Amino acid sequence: MEQMSSTGRPVQITVTDGYDLKGFKGETPVTFIRAEFNQMVLGDSAKVMVSAEGTAKYNFTSSFEFNPEGGITLDDIAHKPVFLTMTEVLPKEKKQKDEKTLILGQAVVDLLPLLEGESSFETMAPLHPVPGSPLEPLRSSVKNGTLKLGGEREPVPRPKKWPIANILAPGANNIPDAFIIGGPYEEEDGELNRPEDREFRNQAECIKKRIIWDLESRCYLDPPAVVSFQKRIADCRFWPVEITRVPLTIAPKGKAAKFDKADDESQLSFHGVAYVNMVPLLYPGVKRIRGAFHVYPYLDSTVYEKTKCSFSLFRDTGHNLVQNNKIGGINSPLSKPAVSKNVKEDKTVKEKDIEGKPRPGDMQPPSIKSQSSDTPLEVEPPLSHNPEGQQYVEAGTYIVLEIQLDKALVPKRMPEELARRVKEMIPPRPPLTRRTGGAQKAVSDYHMQVKNISRAILDEYHRMFGKQVAKLGSDMDSETLEEQKCQLNYELNCSGKYFAFKEQLKHAVVRIVREKYLKTTSFESQEELQTFISELYVFLVDQMHVALNQTMPGDIQGTVPTIYTSSEQLRLFAFEAEVNENFEMAAVYYEERLVREPQNLEHWLDYGAFCLLTEDNIKAQECFQKALSLNQNHIQSLLLCGVLAVLMENYEQAEIFFEDATCLEPTNVVAWTLLGLYYEIQNNDIRMEMAFHEAFKQLQARMLQAQIMKQRSIGTVEYIEEGGKVEESSLGPWGITNGSSATAIKVEAPAGPSILDDFLEESSKLQSDSREHIISTQSQDPTISQKPSNILLKEMPVKKETSKCQDSSTVLYPSPYGVSQTPATIFMETIRFLMKVNAVQYVQRVLAHELLCPQGGPSCEYYLVLAQTHLLKKDFTKAEECLQQAAQMDYLNPNVWGVKGHLYFLSGNHAEAKACYERTISFVVDASEMHFIFLRLGQIYLEEKEYEKAKKTYLQACKRSPSCLTWLGLGIACYRLEEFTEAEDALSEANALNNYNAEVWAYLALVSLKAGRQLEAEQAYKYTMKLKLKDETLLAEIHMVQETVGFGNPSF
Repeated sequence: MEQMSSTGRPVQITVTDGYDLKGFKGETPVTFIRAEFNQMVLGDSAKVMVSAEGTAKYNFTSSFEFNPEGGITLDDIAHKPVFLTMTEVLPKEKKQKDEKTLILGQAVVDLLPLLEGESSFETMAPLHPVPGSPLEPLRSSVKNGTLKLGGEREPVPRPKKWPIANILAPGANNIPDAFIIGGPYEEEDGELNRPEDREFRNQAECIKKRIIWDLESRCYLDPPAVVSFQKRIADCRFWPVEITRVPLTIAPKGKAAKFDKADDESQLSFHGVAYVNMVPLLYPGVKRIRGAFHVYPYLDSTVYEKTKCSFSLFRDTGHNLVQNNKIGGINSPLSKPAVSKNVKEDKTVKEKDIEGKPRPGDMQPPSIKSQSSDTPLEVEPPLSHNPEGQQYVEAGTYIVLEIQLDKALVPKRMPEELARRVKEMIPPRPPLTRRTGGAQKAVSDYHMQVKNISRAILDEYHRMFGKQVAKLGSDMDSETLEEQKCQLNYELNCSGKYFAFKEQLKHAVVRIVREKYLKTTSFESQEELQTFISELYVFLVDQMHVALNQTMPGDIQGTVPTIYTSSEQLRLFAFEAEVNENFEMAAVYYEERLVREPQNLEHWLDYGAFCLLTEDNIKAQECFQKALSLNQNHIQSLLLCGVLAVLMENYEQAEIFFEDATCLEPTNVVAWTLLGLYYEIQNNDIRMEMAFHEAFKQLQARMLQAQIMKQRSIGTVEYIEEGGKVEESSLGPWGITNGSSATAIKVEAPAGPSILDDFLEESSKLQSDSREHIISTQSQDPTISQKPSNILLKEMPVKKETSKCQDSSTVLYPSPYGVSQTPATIFMETIRFLMKVNAVQYVQRVLAHELLCPQGGPSCEYYLVLAQTHLLKKDFTKAEECLQQAAQMDYLNPNVWGVKGHLYFLSGNHAEAKACYERTISFVVDASEMHFIFLRLGQIYLEEKEYEKAKKTYLQACKRSPSCLTWLGLGIACYRLEEFTEAEDALSEANALNNYNAEVWAYLALVSLKAGRQLEAEQAYKYTMKLKLKDETLLAEIHMVQETVGFGNPSF
């Protein structure tokens, strides 16, 4: 088949050969081919005799011309095939004037490849036999549009059918290489796609009676039509799909045969309409809509309100369609839609079937029928004027249809392009080569140099005094040793070896200064220099002893074990410093983690979240981009880079980051939600709706999967299959010429429940069911283990209370979802993500969505998050109001009482804070973050001199998550109970974890004074003063004890 390129108008069809042919009479029948297109005969081939092997050579060419402006158009080529009818010419009998012919079969050729850019193509078209043909045993007949009895499911895949009547060979109804694949209900775009709808749809489409169309009608859209199509969808999201019933019309025979015009103009019966949301076709990359849609009675005002369509396709513009139906146009009596009854339908309607026999109990399949009308109705008939259409609602009728495009109306960025753009913005960071330097290497080099010098000195000593030592042996006295030492020093200085040894050590010491102490610039004052030299000297002497002990193992003395802090401990210490607003110390801990593991992207993300807390957005962006450079497929890094890009108003980069995240992990709910929030900022309502809809869909799928896994774990899962097997829908693309688009509409199956919801209301209902599962899960498993949340919100300084163990003016706001990590909405899950990384600027916007979301709203968790935002602003009154609302909704939620305790603690009402904290720790289920609840409750006990309770509280904190502050609190409680041994042990643990805490040194000084250890007391007091203890009351207590015992202060 060839489309001539010279003019671009003629289309030639050439039939070359026929194979496996048989005739009615004889082994070598004479046959010819007739080509037809668009109800027009293109020509007949020559009469050719079939060989004994069943082959024939026709070499028959016919053609037609298409004209985009009239006659045969591209739209005709899109949805109409070429029919090739094979006819056998029977031998003439005696006295027979004309030849008799019998039709053997029909072949159908789809011209769609010509619209896909092909100028010519070849195909092997099967010859479908007509009834009674000798070829008939080779093919089975497939009927279309007839009523299906219950008890059987339509097979998938099954062929799609041409929407053309009067096809002689039943098998020619099937479109070549086009099949209905189907798919899970949950992946559909329409209605009745919720998990609870599955059982009903299985009954409606398998057990109950229904009618199958399986028709596909194509439409060619040129570029201007594509633009108009997009604009129409943007102007009105819902498009009407009408349905009605017509009686079977049989044309009378004879020359005087004509249709009764009164039949055409008769009142439409069972006139219904389905509202199809077309907006998903404007989503980037979306080429298909498939789903079930409810059928409602056709009422002019309702249709106009929803679709802005003021006329009925059947009633006002349908006369030509009726005529086409009568002469074999796009509709025929063999392809009729139907009304599917609800399982509760009790009415019986008697109609005549195709053969004229009554079929009680069923509703006659309605087909596309219209009545001509010169003017549309101006007055809407009341509901009572369409009682037949109202039966659709009562029966719960629905239709399943699919709209598919060859090319997406809005192109979507390819994953490769997004990855390339991200790579351009943030080049991947190559893995660092293993450093040969570093602090550990510098100390090792120093050890090596000390060992080498010690060996050289021993060699020199043996050369000078070896014989004398051998002679005297163990009788050598101290005077002789001192004399040998002086002679050795003199020899080393005179020979220059002492200077050489110093030069040998010099480079090792310089490396320690640079790598260990990170000193690379000059000191600001002489005092600072002397302090550093003293500290360096002590370190070098200690390390020299370590090296010498390794050289002479016989003289090794017990060494103090070094306590190594893990990365998780450093994170906890930084967290504590954040809460106490000691941001400088927190930064030190974060930076130490980065120095230890610079290739760990989680450390960069934690540091970036800390920078967001301190409102250093530029540094936070650098951290997140550094993490992304380590792994450009890391979803959390991409999302955080997108969040920072939005905060810094770099919207183009933000879109790239969010889109790349959704491409890399299409099931990520937070990624889709953040993308939707970005589109909301850009006032792109359609794409915002697309992103939120996809987030709802993914959350629903996750909830369903979790429910199935839970049921499977207890052995109660039920499997419901569609046709024995559920397969993904993978329909082939509809191709068109460059710059154009084509659309295919397939009506598949009716029947079903429920009513039509608004698009977003439907999405909300999907979530509502998930939420019900969540609530039931919580009630059944109240002892679910919780993962502590690292949420931290910044607070402004308040008046500080005298602290016994910590100086805290910031509350660690616990995550309100400590009791259950199962999210209820996409917005609440996003809020949790944003709070965890301190991106609180986003939270207000998401809270507004959560409040308006039908399955969200003012929940306990909502009020907890809102209370956190008020605490940030020091608005304690509004925070308390929110917490009161949260307590009314879930009085047994430990997080409510934990946050209330933090509220009262910050406002100075420690009595109420104590009551709230005690209630929190009494629950069976822990709050989301118990660490600071124990710390603050212990501090209150210390203030109220309830030392036994304080000891128990701090001991619990030490068991859960030991830190300097937990051991310090325990040490203080034991000291006040005069348990000095236990106090010293706890304070030693605190000092090992952080030897820069002045309060720890202060209590160590007190313990040493009580124990009568003067040297240790003076050393501890020296570090207390050096680190500038701020607690004047505690300092006065130390001075008082020093005066009592008479030592401890070297300045006396």
